[in-house]
Amino acid sequence: MSLYAKRGVSAQKEEVHAATRNLDKGLYPKAFCKIYPDVLTGDANWVSLMHADGAGTKSILAYLYWKETGDLSVWKGIAQDAIVMNLDDLLCVGIYDQLLFSSTIDRNKTIIPGEVLETVINASQELFDQLRSYGVNITYMGGETADVGDVVRSIAVNGTMAARWPVSRLITNEKIAPGQVIVGLASFGQASYESEYNSGIASNGLTSARHDMLSKEYATKYPETFEGKLDDSVVYIGPHKLTDTITAGGQETTIGKLLLSPTRTFAPVMKALLENNFDSIKGLIHCSGGGQTKCLKYIPENVHIIKDNLFDAPAIFQLIQKASGADNHEMYQVFNMGTRLEIYTDEKSADEIINISNSFGVDARVIGRTEGGKKGMKLKLGEETLVW
Repeated sequence: MSLYAKRGVSAQKEEVHAATRNLDKGLYPKAFCKIYPDVLTGDANWVSLMHADGAGTKSILAYLYWKETGDLSVWKGIAQDAIVMNLDDLLCVGIYDQLLFSSTIDRNKTIIPGEVLETVINASQELFDQLRSYGVNITYMGGETADVGDVVRSIAVNGTMAARWPVSRLITNEKIAPGQVIVGLASFGQASYESEYNSGIASNGLTSARHDMLSKEYATKYPETFEGKLDDSVVYIGPHKLTDTITAGGQETTIGKLLLSPTRTFAPVMKALLENNFDSIKGLIHCSGGGQTKCLKYIPENVHIIKDNLFDAPAIFQLIQKASGADNHEMYQVFNMGTRLEIYTDEKSADEIINISNSFGVDARVIGRTEGGKKGMKLKLGEETLVW
């Protein structure tokens, strides 16, 4: 059993998928988000979508960093994580404008004061204001903030995003086919709309990263940050402190800041692509939970994927792998490893897509291709080939 499983989490969410297997898959089963007819007006030319996600256990890292440093601003990143994990999933069905967002924040009031709530809520509005300047309009509809200390140890920051969208402008992944190339957008670096280097960690795999990277002293100081029934051998077993300094992306930073880099949104890039290159985009995959294997859930049955030119794993993932001892198979199944958005397109269109992404400071490249055959994937890393 992997360390990830021993900690009570799953990269593939097998039990979740089993629990929901009998639910309606919507109009387009291969689409990245579930799509329904427009229930509000009954107009056959429009569809309705609603998506829920959140920052996950990254909020525990924010709690640790805040307690250790007193830096309240770290909670701004958690607000962004909860929003972007919704927004960038919806980007993958073609939606980039006129969205609604409702936040859901559950806290343990005994350890999370009102100033943390205020920071999270205000930071959400700040992000919406920034995105509006790029033509991505999201209306903040409020939400639910509950004091439920008997349910959560610290704080859970989640949200729900909804939209109404024309059928003619949907990306449903049904057009993914053999003979296409895959353009990958980097999760790391510094986009033109970011204020500092982004490690690329996003909001998946943070249970693994936190325990494998951070020192046992955090278990003693902050027992509220982990499940007490876990075996001590999997709790905070790493070599680092949050304030350890390191150079990444040519900048001096800390382990804590690398782990807490806000999830990058690709919304400004994708707005430009979906408005100007819509017909060239055959499919979109957000490499979130499930990492580089996420695509297997959404590709057609007759498509086999070859990924042989991924970005080199950024510093944060190298640090996690060194600390955990995880093999490449587990790392690429849990983390995005530096490539977080996949665009399936024809070879002729790839260069223009890459150039548009680069114009926003987001690195992009052809990372692989699609072939005919049984659904599956080969991921080539130098002399090593991983198979799913």
